[in-house]
Amino acid sequence: MVRIAVLGCGRIGQMHAANVARHPRASLAMVYDIDAAAAEAVAEREGARAMASAEEVLASPEVDAVLIASATPTHAEYIEMAVEAGKPALCEKPIHLDLARVEACRARIAGSSVPVQIGFNRRFDPGHRAARNAVLAGEIGDLHQVIITSRDPELPPRGYLEDAGGLLRDMTIHDFDLARYMLGEEPVEVFAVAGALIDPVLMGELDEIDTAMIVMRTASGMQCHINNSRTAVYGYDQRIELMGTKGMVQSGNRKPHEMRRYSAESIEGAEPYLFFFIERYTEAFMAEIDAFVDAIETGEQPEVSFEDGRRALILAEAAYKSLSEKRLVQVSEIA
Repeated sequence: MVRIAVLGCGRIGQMHAANVARHPRASLAMVYDIDAAAAEAVAEREGARAMASAEEVLASPEVDAVLIASATPTHAEYIEMAVEAGKPALCEKPIHLDLARVEACRARIAGSSVPVQIGFNRRFDPGHRAARNAVLAGEIGDLHQVIITSRDPELPPRGYLEDAGGLLRDMTIHDFDLARYMLGEEPVEVFAVAGALIDPVLMGELDEIDTAMIVMRTASGMQCHINNSRTAVYGYDQRIELMGTKGMVQSGNRKPHEMRRYSAESIEGAEPYLFFFIERYTEAFMAEIDAFVDAIETGEQPEVSFEDGRRALILAEAAYKSLSEKRLVQVSEIA
């Protein structure tokens, strides 16, 4: 059993702690949070030990690896600490909101063989992965277009938005990674349009956006379109479409069940989409831990690496540059 400690006991940290505790090849050894009461609650619920500091966790011989689910500004530091302690790390996205800090972290851990995995869980969604495998198998011929729809069910609270680092670094970064995963090539051009269409007053106060569309192109000419919204009244909308010379594949939304209702008032009435990311990507989050445990047991680098996290952030910065300068941006301008 791989003994994993979770750093951070907020909403996503609690989910990760529960998943680790239930994983057949892992055990939840310890948890830590700056809020000691939150850590104690998770520890008691999941049968782990609450620790007083991240340093104490990383120094413990009873911990084989760490899962970093703490506040974003701590991610790069905890990755560095984990690598220096020889503990493999699975870190939630993004690595950091500041690309310069990511580059410094990259330089600091360069040359290390300690596995570092970034939490782009959507790569592990069964439907998304099946769609990609269909492309790799040649089922749709040469891939021409990737369309990614990613819309949240409701606007996050103000406090979350104040610390999130912006829509493109917080939300769209998943889609930038998914685009790279599906395309199989690096985008070289980015164009973005965005606005405050859901809550213009709040977005104006925060100098933030809540709705965006991004178009990207690879060197070979493949195209990708990402569309985001912070509020979709019908639920958590997560879809991908891959179009090629021989056809198209789609990976769609999830519902609690597929029963449909027919009456005099309506036909094909169905259940709403699963509400948010924990429900929608339950299988993906567990498969993400599978991949992390595989990397630890084999000593190989994870499928989703530190470099994947870095490149997704570079695309986010290119999109922000496109927004501010109202033009097509070459990714090389950022990288």
